[in-house]
Order: sequence, then C-alpha cells, then structure tokens
Amino acid sequence: EYEGERNSAGERHGRGKAILPNRDTYDGEYKHGVRSGQGTYRFKNGARYIGEYLQNKKHGRGIFFYPDGSKYEGDWVNDQRHGYGKYTYANGDIYAGEWFNHNRHGQGIYIYKDTGSKYVGGWVNGNQEGEAEIVHLNHTFKGKFLAGKPVGRGKYVFDIGCEQHGEYIQSQQDKVEEEEEEESSLLVAPKWKASKITKLRRWTPHGESPPSPREASKGAAATEAVEESTEA
Repeated sequence: EYEGERNSAGERHGRGKAILPNRDTYDGEYKHGVRSGQGTYRFKNGARYIGEYLQNKKHGRGIFFYPDGSKYEGDWVNDQRHGYGKYTYANGDIYAGEWFNHNRHGQGIYIYKDTGSKYVGGWVNGNQEGEAEIVHLNHTFKGKFLAGKPVGRGKYVFDIGCEQHGEYIQSQQDKVEEEEEEESSLLVAPKWKASKITKLRRWTPHGESPPSPREASKGAAATEAVEESTEA
C-alpha cells in the first residue's frame, strides 16, 4: 500500500507513506520509485531507522534503534554501519569510533558501564587490536592488543606515581592445552610478567627508551605495593 506523491511516469517520487508486504512501514522521501532521501523505516519486530536512504538502502547519516534497546547513531554506506558512529549497547556499554562493513574497525573508544573502564585504541573487524590503552579507576595499561587480548611488551601506570613495565606472555602449559583443545585459545588469557618499576614517565606511542638504573632503583621500593594492586 502506498499513499503519497508520484511523478509523471507514475513512480513513487517525493514524499510518501508505504506499508510493505511484510508489514514493515516507511514514511519518507522517494526518487523514481525507490527510497532515497530522508525517511523513517519501522520494522515489524520493533526496530526503527531514522535517517538517509539511497536506492532503497541506508546510506548517509542515520539512527537505528534495535529491538533489544541498543542504538547506533552515525554513518551508513550501502546498508552497513560504515564511517564514524556511536553504538550504545543494551547493557549500557558505549563504543564511539570508526566502523567498516558493519564492524568496529579503525580507532575508537569503548566504555564499560559496569566498571567505568575504557579501551582507547585500535580495532580490526570488531576486535580490539593494535596500539591501545585501557584506563581503569586508579591505573592504566598501555601496550598492544591482538584479538581482544594484550600481547607483548607494555606497562601499567599507577596513580601513586610509578610505572610497572613488563610483557604479556603465554605459558608453556597454556600452549600444550591449546594444542589439545581447539577452542582453548578463546579461553586462556595471557599472563603478565613484570620486569621493573620506574617513576612516572611521559608515554610516547612510538616507543620509549628504557629507564636509567637510578630511576629503576627509586621505583624498587614501590614494587610490593604495585604487585598487590595488579593482582587485585
């Protein structure tokens, strides 16, 4: 069913309202028989899209309200979340950043509602990957991530004024388990191995020079307190 404007060829053209065969509804602009321009599309499952269309597809800026209560507001290309956008999840978590082909991809910030912690850094195909930092209430981890897990060298920066340097490694026992069970790589988290404590230094994304022996010795007294905080 359609009610609205048409052009001389009888095509839907201009402003109109339509009820689709599957009972979804659209109220918005048409060009030469297809949804193009600004409009509101309501799905029978309760979802709703308000934004721009091109050739019957979500394209441009728009807001999508999902049935579970989550919401995406941002760029769309060819019916996909693509460009820059903000996604508020049903549990209250928020991601704001770049998207590519419907996935979090590029640079972005993910805020965890329950803890207030946030991940700031790279994403690849929906996973945390690349240079990044995780900011917690009283400390921050800075390093690299792969498939959502920290890997290799990094450091913890504590509010008490010191840094703990080290690396995330996978133990031999974990590697054996991984060989025995296919899915163990999804369950086993890498372990943090601390190497030294230093006073607070400015962090640079292109790497950092190792602290001097004097700086390392000054931070040694704080080792016990920092290790306890890390375990907590």
